[in-house]
Amino acid sequence: MGKIAFVFSGQGAQHPGMGRALYEQNARVRALFDAAEQYRPGTLAQCFDGDEQTLRQTENTQPCLYLADLAAAIALQDCGVTPDAVAGFSLGEIPALAFAGAFSYEEGFAIACKRGRLMDAAAKVRPAGMLAVLRLDNSAVEQLCQSYADVYPVNYNCKGQLVVAGAAEQLESFTQAVKTAGGRAVPLAVGGGFHSPFMAQAAEQFGDYLRERAIGQPNIPVYSNYTAAPYDADVCGLLQKQMCNPVRWEQTICNLAAAGFDRFVETGVGNVLQKLIARICPEAVSLRAETPQEIEQAAQQLQQEKECFSC
Repeated sequence: MGKIAFVFSGQGAQHPGMGRALYEQNARVRALFDAAEQYRPGTLAQCFDGDEQTLRQTENTQPCLYLADLAAAIALQDCGVTPDAVAGFSLGEIPALAFAGAFSYEEGFAIACKRGRLMDAAAKVRPAGMLAVLRLDNSAVEQLCQSYADVYPVNYNCKGQLVVAGAAEQLESFTQAVKTAGGRAVPLAVGGGFHSPFMAQAAEQFGDYLRERAIGQPNIPVYSNYTAAPYDADVCGLLQKQMCNPVRWEQTICNLAAAGFDRFVETGVGNVLQKLIARICPEAVSLRAETPQEIEQAAQQLQQEKECFSC
């Protein structure tokens, strides 16, 4: 048995009710959410009772996802599972860094709130959206993007799935171009053109904000979206660059696998990362851990595998 990585969900996976069951059953999770509610009143109502439209607003999505992701990791840790490294998809990189000790859970929540507000404001200045392009090679999608002034490849998810960010007025034409090329374009439930030049000014402001926060080095490796490699000493710089540059998820998982990781647990909302990992690295075990039942099942499976390997 190789090493275990926790992977933290990103924006687009949000749903009403996320985190409620863990809040009701786990004292550490309850303390996390209650502290967040004091800092940002109304957060619990958004997580537990917010409708899809409310949760789709970036300034709401990111704080709520931060809590739900971190809650799942805390609960899994309480079941005796300790990761050897962590990674997060986009917003998920912030709870990953908090879990790894780069900053406190409370500091991480403040960072997620600030990031959400900055990205929401940037999206209102330049309306844009994101599409997952399926059934085309990355090079074909990149070539299509070059035909448009404001459409960019941004999330390299896995083979046959590359997400683009584009100006709202160009996405309909781009969708047709994808169809003509033999692919399929699926709109994502996000409120802007993230990880692209649309976020350049927000990223600059975010970097200024980060440099004033209490941020240190993580205690375990945290794989960066920007480099697809473990964070170096410049945590603030990498978080800033992550906001306006592509997420290299496929390369991240390949690098983790090459480093001996063969057990991945998606801690947080949904199972998008679990499915992507199964496609990128089919020989690895890829688990989901959002609900108390899923967390218990994942912990039992990993413990059983560890015992069998020891034998």
